[in-house]
Amino acid sequence: MSERPLEGLKVVDAATLFAGPIVASLMADYGASVIKVEHPRGDALRSLGWQKDGRSLWWLLAARNKRCVTLNLSQPDGKELLLRLIEDADVFVENFRPGTLESWGIGPERLHEVNPGLVIVRTTGFGQDGPYSGLPGFGTLAEAISGFAELNGWPDKPPALPPFALADGVAALTGTFAAMFALWWRERGGEGRGQVVDLSIYEPLFWLLGPQATVYDQLGVANQRNGNRTAFSAPRNAYRTRDGRWLALSGTSQSIAERVMRIIGREDLVQEPWFADHEGRLAHVEELDELIGAWIGEREAEEVLAAFAEQHAAIAPIYSIEDILADPQYRARETVTSVEDPHLGEVLMQNVIPRLSETPGRIDHTGPDLGAHNQEVYGELGIGPERLEELEADGVV
Repeated sequence: MSERPLEGLKVVDAATLFAGPIVASLMADYGASVIKVEHPRGDALRSLGWQKDGRSLWWLLAARNKRCVTLNLSQPDGKELLLRLIEDADVFVENFRPGTLESWGIGPERLHEVNPGLVIVRTTGFGQDGPYSGLPGFGTLAEAISGFAELNGWPDKPPALPPFALADGVAALTGTFAAMFALWWRERGGEGRGQVVDLSIYEPLFWLLGPQATVYDQLGVANQRNGNRTAFSAPRNAYRTRDGRWLALSGTSQSIAERVMRIIGREDLVQEPWFADHEGRLAHVEELDELIGAWIGEREAEEVLAAFAEQHAAIAPIYSIEDILADPQYRARETVTSVEDPHLGEVLMQNVIPRLSETPGRIDHTGPDLGAHNQEVYGELGIGPERLEELEADGVV
């Protein structure tokens, strides 16, 4: 078992639900010692979504590799315990509404008094300032105001929200690399100083949508919903085969678009002047979709996939989770792995991402029970069983 790259890094995760906790989850996969701080009543994720035998399946994933303790931060003893946990921590992740930690006397200034090198990742829906900063922040709202929902779906249908935590996931990935940027600066040029990462959930998703602001500023063009098409390349769509399978095709590059035409027996179109660039093909997108859709619709999926593979053209089946678990690529790379859970036995979940050749990450355990590591973690602070019982009786842990 090789040493993981974040061995020795201590992270205190006091965030709830998705975006903030996943920052700590990604670090835990790579060896960071993550202490998950929950209110004594438990993180909301423990009761959200799919359950089996009283176990949240979301929790198994999001809290994997973490040590879980309970702590009421609004109580004086709770605040003192947090400050003791922070003393030697490298990263603190939280997602309280702006001003909440400050009202409890444990805002960034106080935390940096205790630990000047601490990197504080503050995850909120709209950021720490601005007119929306005090509003409740959820991924759904971020997917709305980022512009994603406006672009997602079909022109004749309402805007479509994603059926999963898209904005939270994008924000979590952003928050993870931002924390690592801050840690690098602390060690390389910051003379040991930590800093605050102000991570809103809507901004990373807005960035990911591409040059919309520039396009609107320079061309006055506002992108619209196009279904499975895009506003910048053709052909690109989902097509149904004779046996009822759906295949996703992309002809973004000129060479791939030409190969698609050869595959469907319409090499003559490659010679047309309009086919030579994206603008021309977009102007003829209806014609291209009709030709490609008809050719694919007359054939079974395996025949289409084989023809495209032979010509090195870009196409892939649209998978369900059943397809994913049976797929040889997923199996070969162990993209889905099996982890032992003390209550449910072997469970499948996403493997560690990304892959490092010399210091790969790994999954040690699934999300623990509520307060599973109270004695262990607080014992490391010198708090014995009797004192822990008192704190529990007082509602602190």
